[in-house]
Amino acid sequence: MVYLNRIYTKTGDAGETALGDGTRVMKTHPRIAAYGGVDELNAVLGFVIVQGVPEAMSGLLTHIQNDLFDVGADLCLPESDAPPPYPPLRVTSSQVDQLEQWIDRFNEPLTPLHSFVLPGGSMAAATLHIARTVCRRVEIGVLELAATEPINPQIAIYLNRLSDLLFVLSRAANQNGAGDVLWIPGKHRQPPA
Repeated sequence: MVYLNRIYTKTGDAGETALGDGTRVMKTHPRIAAYGGVDELNAVLGFVIVQGVPEAMSGLLTHIQNDLFDVGADLCLPESDAPPPYPPLRVTSSQVDQLEQWIDRFNEPLTPLHSFVLPGGSMAAATLHIARTVCRRVEIGVLELAATEPINPQIAIYLNRLSDLLFVLSRAANQNGAGDVLWIPGKHRQPPA
């Protein structure tokens, strides 16, 4: 259980912070950037929910917000060969499986795509597209960390599926794709003079 009795500690005033194992690192460390991005994504999902997504989506987005705290906790505690004093919280394949089930459920009624979708349409769809793009950026940050330090591979898989789900949900929020704004390649190009 998390217990927060003080919000400021002054231990980060010199630009350092502590990881879950107590190791002090600079706040610019790729691990801090990775779970800071996860926190940003979580906040964006909170914004999406209050913008009025369909009820069928708000509960699963809240579920995902909770999962994103699991992702952050996983990233906060570096992988180690030494046995930890307590079992670490790690993202599991079952959390990825849940995202895939939601993707399949919301994708089935969508109209087939014949072009890329421009972010927009309804307010809910537009905010889901913002969440999707933040999720892609966060995934890249996690992969950059994974290139230098061992991490739980389920984290990157989870974020990859989550961005797919957010795309599908954005289309579902646009009347199951009927309200999508499609890219028309070269639509505004000037003809050669």
